[in-house]
Amino acid sequence: MLFTLLAVLSASAPSVAIQSDLACITMRTNALPLATRQSPLDSLSFKVGNVSVKLCYGRPSSRGRTMIGGDAVPFGRLWRTGANEPTMIHSTGALVIAGVAVPAGTYSLYTVPGPKTWQVIVNRSITQWGHESQYTAAVKAQEVGRGEVASSALASPVETLTFRAEPGASGATNLLLEWEKTRVTIPIAAGH
Repeated sequence: MLFTLLAVLSASAPSVAIQSDLACITMRTNALPLATRQSPLDSLSFKVGNVSVKLCYGRPSSRGRTMIGGDAVPFGRLWRTGANEPTMIHSTGALVIAGVAVPAGTYSLYTVPGPKTWQVIVNRSITQWGHESQYTAAVKAQEVGRGEVASSALASPVETLTFRAEPGASGATNLLLEWEKTRVTIPIAAGH
């Protein structure tokens, strides 16, 4: 059955896209079918030193609404950092994410937005649905740590949540979250 499903998927779309989508959703439960999502699943692959990193996230759009600092993503409250499932980060080696030492593996990333700084939360729990109400005491108990990062204003608004990576200081990589008029810079360095 599995081989039949993979053969059908391989015949219907480019294999690179399929592998990317499957890699992003295989660790999640309660996943909505990709075709029915208003916020599409996307991913970003980059390197931090010799460590391969893949970020998987749902990409909500503003659609005329105020999201960051509004009712949907209020300041001072936990956010899944995207739509649908929480944003997930996979790494082949140890990292330091926003000052939090993280062994190789797969983690969920949550944030607590603020007007000038954001908390970044790295969590071992990866099977919960992303809605903030699913961040139970049991999920919270699996936090690896929290770090604080800066946010800044963008000159031009970004309609759809976007992550991108750019070189940072001392061989680190800056993971940039950009949405509406906000940019959040999350430094990621190779760990020990």
